[in-house]
Amino acid sequence: MPLSNRSTLTQYLIEERRRFPNASGALNALILDVALACKAIARAVAFGELGDAMGGVDAAAVQGGAVNVQGEEQKKLDVLSNEVFLRRNEWSGCLAGMASEEMEQPWQIPAQHLRGKYLLVFDPLDGSSNIDVNVSVGSIFSILRAPQDVIDSGRDVVEADFLQPGAAQIAAGYALYGPTTMFMLSVGNGVAGFTLNPNLGEFMLTHANVRVPEDTHEFAINASNARFWEPPVKRYVDECLAGATGPRGKDFNMRWIASMVAEAHRILMRGGVFLYPRDTKDLRKPGRLRLLYEANPIGFLMEQAGGRASTGQLPMLGVAPSSLHQRIGLVFGSKHEVERIERYHRDPPPRELHNPLFSERSLFRD
Repeated sequence: MPLSNRSTLTQYLIEERRRFPNASGALNALILDVALACKAIARAVAFGELGDAMGGVDAAAVQGGAVNVQGEEQKKLDVLSNEVFLRRNEWSGCLAGMASEEMEQPWQIPAQHLRGKYLLVFDPLDGSSNIDVNVSVGSIFSILRAPQDVIDSGRDVVEADFLQPGAAQIAAGYALYGPTTMFMLSVGNGVAGFTLNPNLGEFMLTHANVRVPEDTHEFAINASNARFWEPPVKRYVDECLAGATGPRGKDFNMRWIASMVAEAHRILMRGGVFLYPRDTKDLRKPGRLRLLYEANPIGFLMEQAGGRASTGQLPMLGVAPSSLHQRIGLVFGSKHEVERIERYHRDPPPRELHNPLFSERSLFRD
């Protein structure tokens, strides 16, 4: 097999580390462990119902069907993916603790392993409800620096240690398990995309310096929730649907995959805007998506790629988390569209001018 001139993920991380001569290399090691977990999960997803053991975890011993902290039924691959993330990342001495969408409490690093200065937050298998119909799914992760007292004392981590705004992220990314397996990553210096070469077992750099176009003609939203949308969201969607003859003066396409990673990947590759806004469907939930496991890492990637991420009203990366499994409304994608949606939340729509000749109280009334 001829050698490729493409960089591997390892080479890319070494080059990025050179920007910080005093760096220990722990962050590089952690990201490579995350990537290894994603390779193992990609293999399991590819086997589907055929089943397979992966990453040192016995797939046959893992059971699904339980209800997780989110109130959702766990599929077998949810549990398996969570175990792989834990086992692949707990041993290296890079982490002070972990938190997962699938676990109610933070995960403590076992006593036999060294503890490090980072926190890993992850959704081990996003979109797993789509597995049965063979739609792309993925894993999402975020890396934070542990509070200094955790590093100094070596104490067990607690929920409050993870409650950091998205702007505090050191790195974030996702793996997409589709026709090819991709690993999208930002270490705070733009976004790079890597494709898994199955012959080499390596992630190869295929998308350097990914940028989200500022303008778009695509939007993604779950239209079945239209009756619950707040007025600014309804106004935005109505204007898009009005097309070239409406106030926007151009036609839009609507997309909806119902897989967060797949939606984010499409937007990183060609632009667009994604809306999963706060609505009135369930007033107990100020949104559907999880702040720490989904909104913050995807928001970090979007901002690093020149896009924008928002609650619809506020910049997403400035939100101070209040709980480990906090939900939130999320809008992200092409910068100018997200800014328009924020403006619609901030400013009331213009008053319609009524024609007195044709109103209910007109010159032609009886």
